[in-house]
Amino acid sequence: MTGKTLQALRAEFPLLQTCTYLNSNSTGAFPRGMEAVLQRYARTMQEWRDEVWEGWWADWHAYADAVARFIGGPPGSVVTDGNLTTLMGRLGTCFDFQGERRRVVLTGLEFPTVPFLWSGFARYGAESVVVPAQGGRVDAEALCAAIDERTRIVSLCHASFATGALMDLEPVVKRAHAVGAQVVVDAYQSVGTVPIDVGALGVDFLLGGAHKWMCGSVESAFLYVRPDLTDSLRPAATGWMAGENPLTFEPARAWAPTARRLAGGTPAVLPSQLSQVGLDLLNAAGIHTIREHSLRCTARVMARADEAGLPVVTPRQDAHRAGIVTLRFPGDAQVARRLVAGNFVCSYRGGLRVAPHFYNTLEEVDLFMDRLVAEARKEAA
Repeated sequence: MTGKTLQALRAEFPLLQTCTYLNSNSTGAFPRGMEAVLQRYARTMQEWRDEVWEGWWADWHAYADAVARFIGGPPGSVVTDGNLTTLMGRLGTCFDFQGERRRVVLTGLEFPTVPFLWSGFARYGAESVVVPAQGGRVDAEALCAAIDERTRIVSLCHASFATGALMDLEPVVKRAHAVGAQVVVDAYQSVGTVPIDVGALGVDFLLGGAHKWMCGSVESAFLYVRPDLTDSLRPAATGWMAGENPLTFEPARAWAPTARRLAGGTPAVLPSQLSQVGLDLLNAAGIHTIREHSLRCTARVMARADEAGLPVVTPRQDAHRAGIVTLRFPGDAQVARRLVAGNFVCSYRGGLRVAPHFYNTLEEVDLFMDRLVAEARKEAA
């Protein structure tokens, strides 16, 4: 794909005409095609017939399989639900935390839901072990050293929401599997801006969601299950959609043979339909093109910050950063608020986060950094 193609795709995001939007790590710009999906949904509800579920059932599965293809998984390896927490919690009920193997190894860069969720499993015997972050990232060797025969689960983010640090998953997966542990990856801040191949990585479970880098619905998350593990999973938190043939409306007698066994109750179909629009645009751009453009944009942010003397928390090496650049300096929270008030949209999570995506241009990055630097100098004066 060429820059011209990315420029053409940019026209699919009306939000970009109203502000300078570098906030995809919080919420991606929603594509115009979502409006037609919402209108169709409204008509469907106004003219309701139960037969609608036949098409909705197909749409729900089609989106899950499209996500699977996007991350290198086979059909049937992905299930969707309303949010990552729901899916991770349901997955957690599949594991036994009795006996010697009860540890859940985490990092100090996880999104708050992850350590909080696993701490809840302490009542069933789970013991959390946290590997601290240093310099905005977690060292893979230190993480691997914490994984031993007492480890049941390694639960880590692929990319940090706070610093944009990107974890090298390969050695972690290798170490975990060597001692009989399984790896649960939170890829919410990488999928859609960093190429992911779950088959090549060998991860056991990978979760993500649509409303950030995938430009989808805020109520749409997904869980990938390594296919050879599917038959071993028996979630305690479950629902009728996890059964083999739920639309017969008969009591479930067997689990679904696919990742759908990690589903719950009535599925959120509209979020899947909405999110398919953004996923189609990502595929049109090409994930490797997106990654190359992202690295150019984030490198420009860091260079401009260096020129202005603003400290960069995000790792410098291409292989160690995702799509976020985090800056921390005196008054950064106030600067972030003034930027947003002036239609230069970013977010603050313990640092000022700048997150360009494939629909942003280098000119936009410079325009944003011009304003950021000016506001930072006002704060320092």
